[in-house]
Amino acid sequence: MAPPQGNIPANNGIRRGLRRRSLLTGAAAVGAAGALGATTGCARVDVTGAKSGGQLLDDLRSKGTVRMGIASEPPYASINDQGELTGEAPAVARTIFQRLGVKDFEPVPVEFGALVPGLLSFQFDVIVAGMFINKDRCQAVLFSDPDYESKDGFLVPKGNPDRLKSYKDVADRGLRMGTGVGYAEYDYAVGNGVKESKIQTYGDQIAGMEALQAGRIDCFAGTALTMIEALKTGAHPKVGMTDPFTPEVDGKPQRDGGGYGFRLGETEVRDAFNRELQKMKQSGELLRIAKPFGFTEEFMTDLTAEELCNK
Repeated sequence: MAPPQGNIPANNGIRRGLRRRSLLTGAAAVGAAGALGATTGCARVDVTGAKSGGQLLDDLRSKGTVRMGIASEPPYASINDQGELTGEAPAVARTIFQRLGVKDFEPVPVEFGALVPGLLSFQFDVIVAGMFINKDRCQAVLFSDPDYESKDGFLVPKGNPDRLKSYKDVADRGLRMGTGVGYAEYDYAVGNGVKESKIQTYGDQIAGMEALQAGRIDCFAGTALTMIEALKTGAHPKVGMTDPFTPEVDGKPQRDGGGYGFRLGETEVRDAFNRELQKMKQSGELLRIAKPFGFTEEFMTDLTAEELCNK
């Protein structure tokens, strides 16, 4: 269990890296779903569920506290230098849970790869990390609708001398591209004709920026929001960024979005959360909350969890 708010070490031993699109893969997905099935006494759990499924919301209201599983990745969620929980996802989640009658929160920082196992083993009540919603993860996690839509961006030499706007540009110009281990940007690049021999993977965006500044690659691909956050450090003055864009493969836009994860079957709290989230979208409150963390109108979305789970 994490220490109470305000007494969390600033770094907490968590590696800061881009992991928005890394998949819950193979045995991990099967094992997680199997573990949940064992606890519920059934082999499969209906991810659509009845509208009144689960008792988590009642339990949270009774306790008055929600435990939020986070991975340290600004601007989505992180612990700042003062040991305080910050980021777009916690700011939105706190607002919604307070309106659902849950006043307090407890951050539980873990590695990104431990978020789904931690949720399923009841280490925390909800994943609050801007986690990308995809078909694999939806086999083990009940997602809220997304509260943001992701765009991609390239880190490039200052001034963008190769005039990059898309993965096709990288392929057409035979450029060397960097991205993170397990990132979907790798597949987007290959899907647009970039040769795998031209793609180098790095542990995070900072390592990518160092490779770019040293001339080992011509661009580094990742989610635009994290690229923006990386540039704020000011540690790589020769590095700039392209405008955010929606990647395409075979002419089809690859729209992605991130949301909040609950255990399968907990449809009551998920649906209540969605209702409040929808109100915030319609009123513009969601954008007002997200703006201080670098989110703009172009990152707001009308996508649903159902669309992304079936993508």
